[in-house]
Amino acid sequence: MSDKRPLDIAVISDVHLGIYGCHAKELIQYLDSIAPKILILNGDIIDIWQFSKRYFPKAHTKVIRKILKMIGKGTEVYYLTGNHDEALRKYAGFELGNFTIDNKLVLEVDGKRHWFFHGDVYDVTMKNSKWLAKLGGKGYDLLIILNRLVNHLLESLGREKMSFSKKVKQGVKSAVKFISDFEQTVAEIAADKEFDVVCCGHIHQPLIKEMQVGDKTVTYLNSGDWVESLTSLEYINQQWTLYQHPITKARIVLAEDEDDANPDWDIQRIITFPGA
Repeated sequence: MSDKRPLDIAVISDVHLGIYGCHAKELIQYLDSIAPKILILNGDIIDIWQFSKRYFPKAHTKVIRKILKMIGKGTEVYYLTGNHDEALRKYAGFELGNFTIDNKLVLEVDGKRHWFFHGDVYDVTMKNSKWLAKLGGKGYDLLIILNRLVNHLLESLGREKMSFSKKVKQGVKSAVKFISDFEQTVAEIAADKEFDVVCCGHIHQPLIKEMQVGDKTVTYLNSGDWVESLTSLEYINQQWTLYQHPITKARIVLAEDEDDANPDWDIQRIITFPGA
């Protein structure tokens, strides 16, 4: 009997395979633990912007093999393109069996119209200053590396870990406003197109919330990322939940041939929506 959790839909985004900050091993553990009927890869799965032949460890390759294995076992997999893997947008509409590449996805789920897309098309920085966004992406990767080294030191001293980028996002008013504006813009467009639920990635802010747009209520979903948050969206029993995976100590080691660490399943979190 399988010990995998059955799911109707699982959504992951912003994995950024090919950069140092990617938590590929934890993602493998997560994919090993679920059996979804539909898996939606909502953009920035492979970081083509920062791709380097010098850095693509075995764990990153194994994520791709794991997804291919899920396709082989019958899971419907939709790869929706993002800005960091925008090179794949020229293949939008490609279908091979139960695997599809596209820019967006519309599903009717239990009587509600769901709209899935990465979200970068509604990012003003992306539309008008792509070179600045790419430069910021490299700076973000360096920040993650530095953060990981600092957290390794804090952990050895018995101190609590910290997130540099979250501190920046919470402390800079313009960043807070950008996130709020992004969510509001997406919700308004979804309401205008008469969708009940809209699901994005891109901003690395996992969230489920109801948003009022005029006389219409739109459920806004964001699947977060696998660089810091380690989150996914899961749908089962007519309900969306936000899953958060534990960060294993093995992630600190950079060796490419290290065996996958076993997760501590006792510290995983599943955040249910709506809240109790």
